[in-house]
Amino acid sequence: MPNHIPASAAFCDTKPHYDLLDGLRGVAALLVVWYHVFEGYAFAGAKPYVECINHGYLAVDFFFILSGFVIGYAYDDRWNKSLTMKGFFQRRLIRLHPMVIMGAVLGTITFLVQGSVQWDGTHVATSAVMLALLLAMCFIPAVPGCGYEVRGNGEMFPLNGPAWSLFFEYIGNILYALFIRRLSDKALLALVIALGAALGCFAIFDVSGYGSIGVGWTVDTVNVLGGALRMLFPFTAGLLLSRRLRPVRVKGAFWICSVLLAALLFVPFIGGNTPILWNGLFEIFCIAVVFPLIVWLGASGQTTDAFSTRVCKFLGDLSFPLYIVHYPFMYLFYSWLIKTERYSFAETWQVALCVYAWNILVAVICLKLYDEPVRKWLAARFINKQKAAR
Repeated sequence: MPNHIPASAAFCDTKPHYDLLDGLRGVAALLVVWYHVFEGYAFAGAKPYVECINHGYLAVDFFFILSGFVIGYAYDDRWNKSLTMKGFFQRRLIRLHPMVIMGAVLGTITFLVQGSVQWDGTHVATSAVMLALLLAMCFIPAVPGCGYEVRGNGEMFPLNGPAWSLFFEYIGNILYALFIRRLSDKALLALVIALGAALGCFAIFDVSGYGSIGVGWTVDTVNVLGGALRMLFPFTAGLLLSRRLRPVRVKGAFWICSVLLAALLFVPFIGGNTPILWNGLFEIFCIAVVFPLIVWLGASGQTTDAFSTRVCKFLGDLSFPLYIVHYPFMYLFYSWLIKTERYSFAETWQVALCVYAWNILVAVICLKLYDEPVRKWLAARFINKQKAAR
Protein backbone atom coordinates (compact mmCIF):
# COMPACT_ATOMS: atom_id res chain seq x y z
CA MET A 1 0.00 0.00 0.00
CA PRO A 2 1.68 -2.18 -0.44
CA ASN A 3 2.15 0.39 -1.16
CA HIS A 4 2.99 2.77 -3.19
CA ILE A 5 2.29 4.94 -2.58
CA PRO A 6 5.51 5.95 -2.50
CA ALA A 7 5.30 9.99 -2.75
CA SER A 8 6.52 11.89 -5.75
CA ALA A 9 9.50 14.16 -5.71
CA ALA A 10 9.01 17.88 -5.30
CA PHE A 11 9.23 19.41 -8.73
CA CYS A 12 11.91 21.87 -9.68
CA ASP A 13 10.62 25.40 -9.11
CA THR A 14 11.08 26.33 -12.77
CA LYS A 15 9.17 23.34 -14.13
CA PRO A 16 5.41 23.02 -14.41
CA HIS A 17 3.54 20.42 -12.42
CA TYR A 18 1.94 17.43 -14.06
CA ASP A 19 -1.36 18.17 -12.34
CA LEU A 20 -3.10 15.06 -13.65
CA LEU A 21 -0.41 12.78 -12.28
CA ASP A 22 -0.94 14.37 -8.87
CA GLY A 23 -4.64 13.62 -9.16
CA LEU A 24 -4.05 10.04 -10.30
CA ARG A 25 -1.76 9.41 -7.35
CA GLY A 26 -4.60 10.51 -5.09
CA VAL A 27 -7.08 8.25 -6.89
CA ALA A 28 -4.72 5.31 -6.41
CA ALA A 29 -4.37 6.08 -2.69
CA LEU A 30 -8.16 6.19 -2.27
CA LEU A 31 -8.40 2.80 -4.00
CA VAL A 32 -5.71 1.36 -1.71
CA VAL A 33 -7.73 2.30 1.38
CA TRP A 34 -10.82 0.68 -0.14
CA TYR A 35 -8.77 -2.43 -0.90
CA HIS A 36 -7.58 -2.63 2.70
CA VAL A 37 -11.13 -2.27 4.00
CA PHE A 38 -12.09 -5.41 2.11
CA GLU A 39 -8.82 -7.09 3.01
CA GLY A 40 -10.11 -6.91 6.57
CA TYR A 41 -13.09 -9.08 5.74
CA ALA A 42 -10.82 -11.65 4.12
CA PHE A 43 -8.40 -11.58 7.05
CA ALA A 44 -11.05 -11.78 9.75
CA GLY A 45 -12.96 -14.52 7.98
CA ALA A 46 -9.83 -16.46 6.94
CA LYS A 47 -10.81 -16.20 3.27
CA PRO A 48 -8.19 -16.63 0.54
CA TYR A 49 -9.17 -13.61 -1.56
CA VAL A 50 -10.23 -10.03 -1.00
CA GLU A 51 -13.78 -9.17 -1.95
CA CYS A 52 -14.61 -6.39 -4.42
CA ILE A 53 -11.13 -5.07 -5.29
CA ASN A 54 -8.85 -8.09 -5.50
CA HIS A 55 -6.00 -6.39 -7.36
CA GLY A 56 -5.77 -3.32 -5.15
CA TYR A 57 -2.21 -4.23 -4.21
CA LEU A 58 -1.15 -3.28 -7.76
CA ALA A 59 -1.62 0.37 -6.78
CA VAL A 60 1.80 0.08 -5.11
CA ASP A 61 3.37 -0.82 -8.46
CA PHE A 62 1.58 2.17 -9.99
CA PHE A 63 3.06 4.38 -7.26
CA PHE A 64 6.52 3.09 -8.11
CA ILE A 65 6.25 3.95 -11.80
CA LEU A 66 4.89 7.39 -10.91
CA SER A 67 7.80 7.87 -8.52
CA GLY A 68 10.37 6.97 -11.16
CA PHE A 69 8.75 9.27 -13.70
CA VAL A 70 8.51 12.25 -11.37
CA ILE A 71 11.99 11.85 -9.91
CA GLY A 72 13.45 11.66 -13.39
CA TYR A 73 11.50 14.73 -14.45
CA ALA A 74 12.42 16.70 -11.35
CA TYR A 75 16.06 15.79 -10.91
CA ASP A 76 17.67 14.24 -14.00
CA ASP A 77 18.86 17.52 -15.51
CA ARG A 78 19.89 19.15 -12.24
CA TRP A 79 22.88 17.02 -11.25
CA ASN A 80 26.22 18.88 -11.29
CA LYS A 81 24.29 22.12 -11.70
CA SER A 82 22.19 23.00 -8.70
CA LEU A 83 21.91 19.55 -7.13
CA THR A 84 24.42 17.55 -5.09
CA MET A 85 24.12 14.04 -3.68
CA LYS A 86 23.64 15.50 -0.21
CA GLY A 87 20.98 17.89 -1.47
CA PHE A 88 19.07 15.10 -3.21
CA PHE A 89 18.96 12.92 -0.12
CA GLN A 90 17.96 15.87 2.04
CA ARG A 91 15.05 16.65 -0.28
CA ARG A 92 13.86 13.05 -0.32
CA LEU A 93 14.08 12.67 3.45
CA ILE A 94 12.24 15.94 3.98
CA ARG A 95 9.55 14.83 1.54
CA LEU A 96 9.02 11.35 2.94
CA HIS A 97 10.27 10.84 6.46
CA PRO A 98 8.05 13.14 8.54
CA MET A 99 5.01 11.10 7.54
CA VAL A 100 6.91 7.83 8.03
CA ILE A 101 7.41 8.89 11.64
CA MET A 102 3.76 9.91 11.98
CA GLY A 103 2.62 6.54 10.63
CA ALA A 104 4.80 4.75 13.19
CA VAL A 105 3.46 6.91 16.04
CA LEU A 106 -0.16 6.28 15.03
CA GLY A 107 0.63 2.58 14.71
CA THR A 108 1.95 2.56 18.26
CA ILE A 109 -1.10 4.35 19.61
CA THR A 110 -3.57 2.02 17.88
CA PHE A 111 -1.61 -1.06 18.97
CA LEU A 112 -1.78 0.09 22.60
CA VAL A 113 -5.50 0.86 22.20
CA GLN A 114 -5.97 -2.63 20.84
CA GLY A 115 -4.56 -3.96 24.10
CA SER A 116 -0.95 -4.60 23.07
CA VAL A 117 -1.82 -8.11 21.96
CA GLN A 118 -0.91 -10.14 18.93
CA TRP A 119 -3.62 -11.68 16.76
CA ASP A 120 -3.47 -14.91 18.78
CA GLY A 121 -4.03 -13.00 22.03
CA THR A 122 -0.42 -13.04 23.25
CA HIS A 123 0.34 -9.93 25.29
CA VAL A 124 3.32 -7.83 24.16
CA ALA A 125 5.47 -5.92 26.67
CA THR A 126 5.37 -2.14 26.39
CA SER A 127 9.18 -2.09 26.13
CA ALA A 128 8.95 -4.22 22.96
CA VAL A 129 6.37 -1.82 21.50
CA MET A 130 8.59 1.18 22.24
CA LEU A 131 11.56 -0.58 20.63
CA ALA A 132 9.41 -1.32 17.58
CA LEU A 133 8.48 2.39 17.44
CA LEU A 134 12.11 3.51 17.67
CA LEU A 135 13.24 1.13 14.93
CA ALA A 136 10.27 2.04 12.72
CA MET A 137 11.13 5.74 13.00
CA CYS A 138 14.70 4.87 11.98
CA PHE A 139 13.29 2.65 9.21
CA ILE A 140 14.95 -0.53 10.45
CA PRO A 141 12.76 -3.50 9.47
CA ALA A 142 11.74 -6.25 11.85
CA VAL A 143 12.74 -9.86 11.20
CA PRO A 144 9.88 -12.37 11.63
CA GLY A 145 9.84 -13.82 15.12
CA CYS A 146 12.10 -11.21 16.75
CA GLY A 147 11.03 -9.55 19.98
CA TYR A 148 10.04 -6.24 18.37
CA GLU A 149 7.97 -7.88 15.60
CA VAL A 150 5.09 -7.11 17.92
CA ARG A 151 2.06 -7.99 15.84
CA GLY A 152 3.19 -11.54 15.24
CA ASN A 153 2.36 -11.98 11.56
CA GLY A 154 5.79 -11.31 10.10
CA GLU A 155 5.39 -7.72 8.91
CA MET A 156 8.57 -5.78 8.14
CA PHE A 157 7.03 -2.82 9.97
CA PRO A 158 4.47 -4.33 12.37
CA LEU A 159 3.18 -0.98 13.63
CA ASN A 160 2.35 0.20 10.12
CA GLY A 161 2.45 -2.55 7.51
CA PRO A 162 2.39 -0.48 4.27
CA ALA A 163 5.67 1.21 5.27
CA TRP A 164 7.39 -1.75 3.56
CA SER A 165 6.86 -0.07 0.18
CA LEU A 166 8.55 3.11 1.44
CA PHE A 167 11.49 0.97 2.54
CA PHE A 168 11.94 -0.16 -1.05
CA GLU A 169 11.25 3.38 -2.28
CA TYR A 170 14.21 4.56 -0.21
CA ILE A 171 16.37 1.85 -1.78
CA GLY A 172 15.23 2.97 -5.24
CA ASN A 173 16.13 6.57 -4.44
CA ILE A 174 19.58 5.55 -3.22
CA LEU A 175 20.23 3.43 -6.33
CA TYR A 176 19.01 6.28 -8.54
CA ALA A 177 21.39 8.78 -6.96
CA LEU A 178 24.41 6.45 -6.91
CA PHE A 179 23.99 4.56 -10.15
CA ILE A 180 20.84 4.61 -12.24
CA ARG A 181 20.82 8.33 -13.04
CA ARG A 182 24.22 7.97 -14.70
CA LEU A 183 22.95 5.46 -17.27
CA SER A 184 22.45 6.48 -20.86
CA ASP A 185 19.00 5.98 -22.34
CA LYS A 186 20.17 2.81 -24.11
CA ALA A 187 21.70 1.36 -20.95
CA LEU A 188 18.60 2.30 -18.97
CA LEU A 189 16.40 0.61 -21.59
CA ALA A 190 18.49 -2.56 -21.29
CA LEU A 191 18.12 -2.45 -17.50
CA VAL A 192 14.36 -1.95 -17.77
CA ILE A 193 14.04 -4.93 -20.13
CA ALA A 194 16.13 -7.16 -17.85
CA LEU A 195 14.19 -6.16 -14.75
CA GLY A 196 10.88 -6.57 -16.60
CA ALA A 197 11.86 -10.09 -17.65
CA ALA A 198 12.84 -10.94 -14.07
CA LEU A 199 9.60 -9.56 -12.64
CA GLY A 200 7.61 -11.29 -15.37
CA CYS A 201 9.14 -14.66 -14.52
CA PHE A 202 8.57 -14.02 -10.81
CA ALA A 203 4.88 -13.28 -11.41
CA ILE A 204 4.02 -15.73 -14.18
CA PHE A 205 5.75 -18.73 -12.60
CA ASP A 206 4.43 -17.88 -9.12
CA VAL A 207 7.84 -17.88 -7.47
CA SER A 208 6.32 -16.62 -4.22
CA GLY A 209 3.67 -19.33 -4.08
CA TYR A 210 1.10 -16.68 -3.13
CA GLY A 211 -0.80 -16.86 -6.38
CA SER A 212 -0.16 -13.14 -6.80
CA ILE A 213 2.63 -10.60 -6.87
CA GLY A 214 1.54 -9.16 -3.52
CA VAL A 215 4.97 -9.57 -1.89
CA GLY A 216 7.54 -7.38 -0.20
CA TRP A 217 5.94 -6.92 3.19
CA THR A 218 8.13 -9.28 5.23
CA VAL A 219 11.82 -10.07 5.53
CA ASP A 220 12.35 -13.42 3.86
CA THR A 221 14.10 -14.42 0.66
CA VAL A 222 11.05 -14.46 -1.59
CA ASN A 223 9.57 -11.21 -0.27
CA VAL A 224 12.85 -9.29 -0.37
CA LEU A 225 13.49 -10.47 -3.94
CA GLY A 226 9.90 -9.86 -5.02
CA GLY A 227 9.68 -6.49 -3.30
CA ALA A 228 12.92 -5.35 -4.90
CA LEU A 229 11.71 -6.40 -8.37
CA ARG A 230 8.31 -4.77 -7.80
CA MET A 231 10.09 -1.51 -7.05
CA LEU A 232 12.97 -1.64 -9.51
CA PHE A 233 11.13 -2.47 -12.72
CA PRO A 234 8.34 0.14 -12.56
CA PHE A 235 10.69 2.71 -11.00
CA THR A 236 13.24 2.43 -13.82
CA ALA A 237 10.46 2.20 -16.41
CA GLY A 238 9.01 5.45 -15.08
CA LEU A 239 12.44 7.07 -15.20
CA LEU A 240 12.91 5.97 -18.81
CA LEU A 241 9.44 7.25 -19.68
CA SER A 242 10.27 10.66 -18.20
CA ARG A 243 13.32 10.86 -20.47
CA ARG A 244 11.58 9.75 -23.65
CA LEU A 245 8.12 11.25 -23.13
CA ARG A 246 6.48 12.59 -26.25
CA PRO A 247 3.16 13.99 -25.02
CA VAL A 248 0.10 14.34 -27.19
CA ARG A 249 -3.10 16.28 -26.59
CA VAL A 250 -5.60 14.07 -24.81
CA LYS A 251 -8.99 15.44 -23.76
CA GLY A 252 -10.47 14.03 -20.57
CA ALA A 253 -7.18 12.29 -19.73
CA PHE A 254 -7.77 12.39 -15.97
CA TRP A 255 -11.13 10.63 -16.19
CA ILE A 256 -9.91 8.14 -18.77
CA CYS A 257 -6.91 7.25 -16.62
CA SER A 258 -8.90 7.12 -13.37
CA VAL A 259 -11.53 4.79 -14.81
CA LEU A 260 -8.87 2.60 -16.42
CA LEU A 261 -6.87 2.35 -13.19
CA ALA A 262 -9.94 1.54 -11.10
CA ALA A 263 -11.16 -1.01 -13.65
CA LEU A 264 -7.85 -2.88 -13.51
CA LEU A 265 -7.81 -3.01 -9.72
CA PHE A 266 -11.42 -4.23 -9.61
CA VAL A 267 -10.74 -7.16 -11.95
CA PRO A 268 -11.58 -10.39 -10.05
CA PHE A 269 -8.78 -12.72 -9.06
CA ILE A 270 -7.87 -14.85 -12.08
CA GLY A 271 -7.60 -18.57 -11.42
CA GLY A 272 -5.46 -21.13 -13.20
CA ASN A 273 -1.78 -21.91 -12.72
CA THR A 274 -0.98 -24.41 -15.45
CA PRO A 275 1.31 -24.06 -17.32
CA ILE A 276 1.61 -20.49 -16.04
CA LEU A 277 -0.09 -18.40 -13.37
CA TRP A 278 -2.76 -16.49 -15.29
CA ASN A 279 -3.18 -13.99 -12.48
CA GLY A 280 0.55 -13.29 -12.71
CA LEU A 281 0.25 -12.72 -16.44
CA PHE A 282 -2.49 -10.16 -15.79
CA GLU A 283 -0.34 -8.47 -13.14
CA ILE A 284 2.68 -8.11 -15.39
CA PHE A 285 0.45 -6.85 -18.21
CA CYS A 286 -0.82 -4.11 -15.90
CA ILE A 287 2.64 -3.13 -14.67
CA ALA A 288 4.53 -3.35 -17.95
CA VAL A 289 1.89 -2.15 -20.42
CA VAL A 290 -1.12 -0.41 -18.92
CA PHE A 291 0.50 1.56 -16.10
CA PRO A 292 3.07 3.19 -18.41
CA LEU A 293 0.19 4.00 -20.78
CA ILE A 294 -1.74 5.63 -17.92
CA VAL A 295 1.29 7.70 -16.91
CA TRP A 296 1.85 8.75 -20.53
CA LEU A 297 -1.80 9.76 -20.92
CA GLY A 298 -1.76 11.57 -17.57
CA ALA A 299 1.39 13.47 -18.50
CA SER A 300 -0.17 14.36 -21.86
CA GLY A 301 -3.40 15.78 -20.47
CA GLN A 302 -3.98 19.09 -18.74
CA THR A 303 -6.51 20.46 -16.31
CA THR A 304 -8.90 22.85 -18.03
CA ASP A 305 -9.95 25.15 -15.19
CA ALA A 306 -8.93 26.35 -11.75
CA PHE A 307 -11.31 24.00 -9.94
CA SER A 308 -9.98 20.83 -11.56
CA THR A 309 -6.42 22.03 -10.91
CA ARG A 310 -7.24 22.47 -7.22
CA VAL A 311 -8.89 19.04 -7.07
CA CYS A 312 -5.86 17.33 -8.61
CA LYS A 313 -3.52 19.24 -6.31
CA PHE A 314 -5.56 18.28 -3.25
CA LEU A 315 -5.62 14.62 -4.27
CA GLY A 316 -1.88 14.67 -4.90
CA ASP A 317 -1.14 16.35 -1.57
CA LEU A 318 -3.43 13.91 0.24
CA SER A 319 -2.10 10.75 -1.40
CA PHE A 320 1.02 10.12 0.64
CA PRO A 321 -0.42 11.02 4.07
CA LEU A 322 -3.48 8.88 3.33
CA TYR A 323 -1.36 5.93 2.24
CA ILE A 324 1.02 6.04 5.19
CA VAL A 325 -1.41 6.74 8.07
CA HIS A 326 -4.52 4.72 7.20
CA TYR A 327 -3.37 1.20 8.08
CA PRO A 328 -3.01 1.63 11.87
CA PHE A 329 -6.76 2.21 11.99
CA MET A 330 -7.31 -0.79 9.73
CA TYR A 331 -5.72 -2.93 12.45
CA LEU A 332 -8.42 -1.71 14.84
CA PHE A 333 -11.09 -2.39 12.24
CA TYR A 334 -9.79 -5.93 11.64
CA SER A 335 -9.70 -6.59 15.38
CA TRP A 336 -13.30 -5.42 15.71
CA LEU A 337 -14.40 -7.68 12.84
CA ILE A 338 -12.77 -10.68 14.51
CA LYS A 339 -14.25 -9.95 17.92
CA THR A 340 -17.76 -9.39 16.58
CA GLU A 341 -17.49 -12.27 14.09
CA ARG A 342 -18.87 -10.12 11.30
CA TYR A 343 -17.15 -11.08 8.10
CA SER A 344 -19.13 -9.42 5.32
CA PHE A 345 -19.54 -5.89 4.01
CA ALA A 346 -23.33 -6.32 3.97
CA GLU A 347 -23.33 -6.70 7.76
CA THR A 348 -21.00 -3.82 8.54
CA TRP A 349 -21.10 -1.41 5.61
CA GLN A 350 -21.88 1.55 7.89
CA VAL A 351 -18.76 0.87 9.96
CA ALA A 352 -16.65 0.31 6.84
CA LEU A 353 -17.71 3.64 5.35
CA CYS A 354 -16.97 5.40 8.64
CA VAL A 355 -13.51 3.82 8.73
CA TYR A 356 -12.94 4.98 5.17
CA ALA A 357 -14.06 8.53 5.89
CA TRP A 358 -12.13 8.63 9.17
CA ASN A 359 -8.89 7.74 7.44
CA ILE A 360 -9.37 10.51 4.89
CA LEU A 361 -10.05 12.98 7.70
CA VAL A 362 -6.96 11.89 9.66
CA ALA A 363 -4.84 12.20 6.52
CA VAL A 364 -6.09 15.75 5.88
CA ILE A 365 -5.37 16.72 9.50
CA CYS A 366 -1.88 15.21 9.37
CA LEU A 367 -1.20 16.94 6.05
CA LYS A 368 -2.27 20.41 7.13
CA LEU A 369 -1.22 20.45 10.79
CA TYR A 370 1.92 18.33 10.65
CA ASP A 371 3.35 17.32 7.28
CA GLU A 372 3.25 20.63 5.43
CA PRO A 373 4.48 22.78 8.37
CA VAL A 374 7.26 20.34 9.25
CA ARG A 375 8.46 20.04 5.64
CA LYS A 376 8.35 23.81 5.26
CA TRP A 377 10.46 24.26 8.39
CA LEU A 378 12.95 21.56 7.36
CA ALA A 379 13.27 23.00 3.86
CA ALA A 380 13.94 26.46 5.29
CA ARG A 381 16.46 25.01 7.74
CA PHE A 382 18.41 22.80 5.34
CA ILE A 383 17.57 23.51 1.68
CA ASN A 384 16.88 27.25 1.46
CA LYS A 385 19.73 28.02 3.85
CA GLN A 386 22.14 26.25 1.51
CA LYS A 387 20.77 28.13 -1.50
CA ALA A 388 21.28 31.45 0.27
CA ALA A 389 24.86 30.51 1.13
CA ARG A 390 25.79 29.88 -2.52
